[in-house]
Amino acid sequence: MTQYPPSVLIANRGEIARRIIKTARRLGVETVAVYHPVDAELPFVREADRAICLEGGKPLETYLDGARIIETALATGAAAVHPGYGFLAENAQFARAVVDAGLLWIGPAPEVIEVMGDKVRARHAVAAADVPVSGGTADGLSSVDDAVTQARSIGFPVMLKAAAGGGGIGMVVAQDAEQLRKMFAGTQSMAERSFGSGKVFLEKYVASARHVEVQVLGLSDGRVIALGERDCSVQRRHQKVAEECPAPHLDEMVRAQISDAAVRAAEAVGYENAGTVEFLLDTSTGEFVFLEMNTRIQVEHPVTELTYDIDLVEQQLSIAATGRTTADLNVSPRGHSIEFRICAEDPVRFFPAPGTIEKWQPPSGPGIRVDSGYGPDQIVTSHFDPLLAKLCVTAPNRAEAVMSAEQALDAFEVTGIVTNLPFLRKLVRSEEFASGRYDTSIVATIASRENSKVQAGV
Repeated sequence: MTQYPPSVLIANRGEIARRIIKTARRLGVETVAVYHPVDAELPFVREADRAICLEGGKPLETYLDGARIIETALATGAAAVHPGYGFLAENAQFARAVVDAGLLWIGPAPEVIEVMGDKVRARHAVAAADVPVSGGTADGLSSVDDAVTQARSIGFPVMLKAAAGGGGIGMVVAQDAEQLRKMFAGTQSMAERSFGSGKVFLEKYVASARHVEVQVLGLSDGRVIALGERDCSVQRRHQKVAEECPAPHLDEMVRAQISDAAVRAAEAVGYENAGTVEFLLDTSTGEFVFLEMNTRIQVEHPVTELTYDIDLVEQQLSIAATGRTTADLNVSPRGHSIEFRICAEDPVRFFPAPGTIEKWQPPSGPGIRVDSGYGPDQIVTSHFDPLLAKLCVTAPNRAEAVMSAEQALDAFEVTGIVTNLPFLRKLVRSEEFASGRYDTSIVATIASRENSKVQAGV
């Protein structure tokens, strides 16, 4: 087979679909987009070489209809399927069906997705490879009484999590047995509705922690390449808002240890293609533990691309087709990159705020990259995640990147809908973010300070 598949169907929408199309066009790979009628006017539809409208279903269900997507891939003669992130990207059943249909799957093997998609199984798999895991339950919890008993053994506070969870859904902190009892049934129910599995487990809760993840590329010969780490500690409701690469103020020994642990975790399951191994770093002790592995490309992949001068989508296509990366792969970091997620949401409470975009004027210039899914006069519906675009800045060092980010965020103009740009402008100017010495509580800290100013009439 050639270096890349000749054609690829993109089983996704919005900015990630556009991102895949951009690389595919550069490589001469034909692209096929699938879309629901509500997305007919979005840029990814017109930018693909072919676009197939999937009518008849609800918007969300359309992008989750694996059988119909595979049928479309076969009908259009597509050679491969790229799932992007979200929707079916980490659905082992869909990945297996793609392979069984004779199509090339742009991702790891279905068996690997199954293991890493169950956080309890994943903990066992990586622990066997000497990757540190947090104190927690060895298996799923059988009842609320079982949860309380095990929580007392672990020591409160604890975090109750959905075993099949992701995106911050199905995660709650219990400070004591009473709270755990109140939260247990609701968390199980949410896990069942969101992920099709009510399996939940416990982990020791770390009050002051950083969320640090490592980008890896697994090859067919068993080797795993680590491409540095990203700090993803800026979060609201356990969902990321901003990310940067490399992680600031990270002890060099810890940096090396986290990278080595990520490689061992991927090797433990025979990982092939692009993936991300996520860790929680205790800021008081410097110790880190495995959180999960995302078996797909991440939303925040651009900061690694900018820092390492690499196209991760190109590497995904190359590995899927040949088992190898491209010959000119660069693994040396240069400079510092930061990404901000521009979302259609209330900048105070972070609730989604759909509507029609009027003015859409992103910043441009040296060191600025904007990956967007929308443009002027386009409708942002309530059917999907409110992500509009990702503003990325890169500079020789972090101080210059922060300065560039301030200017770029100020220059980003969006009217007609409510966005989180006002919050992001406050974030980048906050003393916590500017210092680079923040943890996962940074959003709550800034929000609390802003509320205090409002109450004081400042």
